[in-house]
Amino acid sequence: MHFNTYEEALNWIHGTLRLGIKPGLTRMELLLEKLDHPEKKNRFIHIAGTNGKGSTLTFISSVLQKEGYRVGTFTSPYIETFNERIAINSLPISDADLIHLTNRIAPITEEIAVGEYGPPSEFEIITAMMFLYFAEFEKIDFGIIEVGLGGRLDSTNVLTPILSVITTIGLDHMEFLGDTIEEIAFEKGGIIKPSIPVVAGVLQDSVIETLEELAISRNAPFYLYKKDFVADKVEDKLLNYRDDFGELKALQIGLAGDHQIQNASVAICSLRLLEAEKWIHLSEEGLRGGLADAFWPGRLEKIAQNPTIILDSAHNPEGIRALIQTLQQTNSEKIVLLFSALLDKNYDEMIQEIQTNVDNVEFYLTTFDFPRAMAKKDVLEVAEKHNLTPVLDWKVFLEQISPELQETPLFITGSLYFISEVRKYLLEKTSTV
Repeated sequence: MHFNTYEEALNWIHGTLRLGIKPGLTRMELLLEKLDHPEKKNRFIHIAGTNGKGSTLTFISSVLQKEGYRVGTFTSPYIETFNERIAINSLPISDADLIHLTNRIAPITEEIAVGEYGPPSEFEIITAMMFLYFAEFEKIDFGIIEVGLGGRLDSTNVLTPILSVITTIGLDHMEFLGDTIEEIAFEKGGIIKPSIPVVAGVLQDSVIETLEELAISRNAPFYLYKKDFVADKVEDKLLNYRDDFGELKALQIGLAGDHQIQNASVAICSLRLLEAEKWIHLSEEGLRGGLADAFWPGRLEKIAQNPTIILDSAHNPEGIRALIQTLQQTNSEKIVLLFSALLDKNYDEMIQEIQTNVDNVEFYLTTFDFPRAMAKKDVLEVAEKHNLTPVLDWKVFLEQISPELQETPLFITGSLYFISEVRKYLLEKTSTV
């Protein structure tokens, strides 16, 4: 098997998706052993959590880049192109390198597939490609790796990082991670390694207890939000921060939303610990500049000005509650909300949270072209159940409602995959005007 084009390589990678999610590390370890353990050849920061992983990664990466470091990142899902999942200093991997990596890894996956553990999954293959890329194709100073699902059995958990980060923990992916918040916390806490410091942004008492017990059992120093480090909102995108190293006032952050204060503070604590451990040089100028420059598409991103259209990646109840804070603070008599969710998400609770807590919302429910998205019949049924307005074609809806919005903001949310489609459509539409 040999791939000559980007399309051939990508089709092969996506073709492994049919194998589904296959928690466990054995196939991953076999794959990396045959690649001469690329996961051991760099310094990594490992990030788990229900929400906030991408934003926290962005803050850390932006500051490190401002200090002159070359930073590799591994994220999912992508917003615009598949390549952005593996990036260096925010530049996605090239098509040519993706083809080379696929040709390196495909024969090894076929060899493993006939063994007792079966074929590697899509995410295992992409994870292996990332480690190999950072080890052999492009030099990096640090890699920041986002967990795909859970932590303990996630494909990325083959690495030993210099720092572990756990952002938030909520009830999501319960079919894989457990029925209670404590069980999910145990799975996320699986990234905690012996003697490796942990920074946590979690808030629930039972979650804190679970993670602290894991950290103590592994002799891992544990730093907790609102205990070991604290951030206070000054105004929108402006915060004061303090920890045992001292206080920093009037820090500007590049990402909008009150929940980003928590994510930014987790990032700041992480960076200051890395400096204390002599892993990095960190100046106040670099810290301030990196936080202010941070950008992550689809996180309360204003994609259009006239009318105002804002995309947000909230895709579970915890994410929706963070979005609600912003909706409640929006200075507008009316808010239009276009929502679409995957069928395996708790969309009933997300819808009810918005309806209960936002009085001035005009709520529309739609679908989009994705295997796990609501079908049109689902949209009609769910819309009737919750007294929403169904929209069967979101592109037509945007065309029709845009002239009517004027001063009314339009928020689009419910699924990362959905806002990715909308973002691409709106940007292409803008570029042709």
